[in-house]
Amino acid sequence: MPSSPSLDTPPQRRADAPEAPDASLSHGLKQRHLSMIALGGVIGSGLFVGSGAGIAAAGPSIVVAFALSGLLVMLVMRMLGEMSAAYPSSGSFSAHAERAIGPWAGFAAGWSFWVLLCTAVGMEGIGAAKIVQGWLPGTPQWMWVALFMLVFCGANLAAVKSFGEFEFWFAALKVGAISLFLVLGALAVAGVLPGTDSPGASNLTDFLPHGSEGLVIGLLASVFAYGGLETVTIAAAESEDPVRGVANAVRTAMWRIALFYVGSMAVVVTLVPWDSKEIVTKGPYVAALDHLGIPGAGQLMNVVVLAALLSAMNANTYGSSRIAYSLVRRGMGPKALAKVSGGVPRVAVLVSSVFGFACVLLSYWRPDDVFAWLLNMIGAVILVVWIFIAVSQLVLRRRMEHAPGERPAVRMWGFPWLTWVALAGMAAIFVLMARQPDTRVQLYSTGGMTLVLAAVGYARQRARAGR
Repeated sequence: MPSSPSLDTPPQRRADAPEAPDASLSHGLKQRHLSMIALGGVIGSGLFVGSGAGIAAAGPSIVVAFALSGLLVMLVMRMLGEMSAAYPSSGSFSAHAERAIGPWAGFAAGWSFWVLLCTAVGMEGIGAAKIVQGWLPGTPQWMWVALFMLVFCGANLAAVKSFGEFEFWFAALKVGAISLFLVLGALAVAGVLPGTDSPGASNLTDFLPHGSEGLVIGLLASVFAYGGLETVTIAAAESEDPVRGVANAVRTAMWRIALFYVGSMAVVVTLVPWDSKEIVTKGPYVAALDHLGIPGAGQLMNVVVLAALLSAMNANTYGSSRIAYSLVRRGMGPKALAKVSGGVPRVAVLVSSVFGFACVLLSYWRPDDVFAWLLNMIGAVILVVWIFIAVSQLVLRRRMEHAPGERPAVRMWGFPWLTWVALAGMAAIFVLMARQPDTRVQLYSTGGMTLVLAAVGYARQRARAGR
């Protein structure tokens, strides 16, 4: 294994060489942390809140939309798991893209994802503040956002174990809540929940209320609801056993997606008419529980939604700092961001948090131009990242097959055919986005940002090669 590159000189390792283990980062995440991060990471604000718009557009066919996009996500996670088990790195897919395609690809994938995560931290802070403000009217929204930002910035500045503990308990709450929701929903659908009558299939008769266009909108909404699963492969690099941690997380992805996403969507659309306004205004889970008439259940679910938003803030602060740290360690950013103390890249944590808070301020000061422009730029970043993952896996798997050594702890199913199927699915989603006016702007904005970052990365790559 080559030694770690110096922070004062550009790394000279071959792009296809395994990245050296980084002894400067802590390895304080235990297997229980990683397992719960993997389990709870699939349950985010996109599922609790964002899925309401998808149901309103697709009706009961939202179940099909989540199933189709879930299959795509499972393939992507399997590819990412194969590479992360073979080459554990805090840079995750960015490091894999650099190794497989070239430094320009790692630069573009990494920094675009960093912008996505930092902006998401601000958005989730705003969403969490609105919930608390609803409970405590008259309190300023900015105060709650600032408090949440300070808490999670502080948690991430401490040892990585602090991040792990926060996520462990957040994830435990989310998993417990959604499991209870599924049990209550299944009992209500079966007609054995006291005080409720089974709706049967009465809410499922108008399966495609808005035709194929509605299904397309639901499909796009479901794709973006799955964002955030990549965090577990970033966190695995700081666990006690990165290879085993990644392998376990990826192997359980299938049943988690099927149960939490597809299963809960099926329960919601069976219990509540798809055109109920409450599905959008309250969120599908709160609407379903209120429909069942369980006292206080709706407000309790609001607590869970708050936990999901705070969990996402915590995870995205962590993920953005580690992506930035990995990029700089590989010679792709300001050296100051790579400074580590106490096993934590604290400068990277601070810079990522400041950027996230700046996004919050932009949402207040310039909501109609600068902030809207920023949101459009990150609108399709997750799909760009998935494409980098698929292409990287195609290249690296070929190299692994021709290199001596042990077989990967995680192997992509049906290679290379399923990888190509996944790429075709991503291309199809891009086509669907280009057909919708709202998502077309996001597609072009994200494409423009990716091209600019790729050009900058390529120029840096050429300049470094000429030294």
